Parts: sequence; C-alpha cells; structure tokens
Amino acid sequence: MLPLSTYLSFAGVALVMALSPGPNMIYLVSRSICQGREAGLISLAGVCVGFFFYMICTALGVMTIFIAYPSLFELLKIAGACYLFYLAWKALRPGGRSPLQVKKLKIDPPAKLFKMGFLTNLLNPKIAMMYLSLLPQFIHPEDGSVVSQFLTLGMIQIVIGTTVNGIIAMSASSVSSFLTSKASWLIIQRWIFGCILIILGLHLLLKHFL
Repeated sequence: MLPLSTYLSFAGVALVMALSPGPNMIYLVSRSICQGREAGLISLAGVCVGFFFYMICTALGVMTIFIAYPSLFELLKIAGACYLFYLAWKALRPGGRSPLQVKKLKIDPPAKLFKMGFLTNLLNPKIAMMYLSLLPQFIHPEDGSVVSQFLTLGMIQIVIGTTVNGIIAMSASSVSSFLTSKASWLIIQRWIFGCILIILGLHLLLKHFL
C-alpha cells in the first residue's frame, strides 16, 4: 500500500490537471451554456466513462512496461513532465485560450451528448498523458501490486476530475459571463494555471534526476 503522502501528492497533481485548460472543460462549459445544465451533465457522464476506459486499458499496459521495458518507463516519466511544460506554454502564449471562453455548439440529443463527452475525453491528449506518463510516477512496485496501485490512483483522478468538471459545468454560465466581461481576469487565470503547471513539471523532473 502506498503511503498517504503519495496519495495526497497525486491528488494535488490530479486537481491541477483538472483545473488546467483542456478539451473536456471547453466542451462541457460550451455545452452547458449552449444547451443547459442537463446537457452538460449528460456530456459529463460520457467524460467519466472515458476516464474509466483509460484507467482500465492503461493499467494493464503500465504493468507490462514495468516488467519488460524499464528504460521506456523512465522515458514516459520524463515525457509527462515535458507535457506539463507544453500545457503551460499553451496557457501562457500570446492568444492562448481560456477554457471558459465558449464555443458555439448545435443542439444535440442525449445519446449524442453522452457519445461526444466520451469521445472528447478519449481523444484528449491531456488525459492520455495523465495516465501514461504522470500517474505512473507515483507507483512503486516495492509497495505492492502495480495494478492495484494504478487502479487506486486512477479512482482518485476520476473522482477529482469528475467533481471539478461537474462544478464548472453547473456554474458555467455565471462564471463565464463574469470572466468574459473582465478581460483582465481571463489573462490572470491563464497565467496562474501556466505558472502552476511549470512548477509542477520542474518538481517532477527534479524528483526524477535528483
């Protein structure tokens, strides 16, 4: 069993990743504003199923990498830190997009809302890197079953990711209206997320090399 500090550290990473700009948040906010909260929650259900899909599929793959390709696993860890820097650049670059800037979407039936939520998450590079590169950095084979650790950490990510996205989807209209009416807040929000991602990426790199 992993120590409590590892769970808390990973929960912090999962929270920052959930709050950082990405396709899931942009889609859910846009859907909630364009079609209402119910549509946003149906889309969120699809996103949640996507989380489970990633967790189950990659748990088995990560175990295989641990056993057969330890050097490749080290490269995945470095790639995870580099991806955090990439996300930070997307947030900080001139013209960077805030997740609370709405995209116009057409009205879709519930079945399509669920499917689009699932596909948006499935094709989300941020979630792919979360499971393939970031989560494995908190797994320690000497502390027990790799698969068990992966599934436990995966469930923490799912709970945090679903909760954050749910809150944002439910309050999307009021939050988006406030931020878009104050351009300075959009800039501040992007810089806060960008700086946090840079600090997190540096922490992971230093932890790997020191």
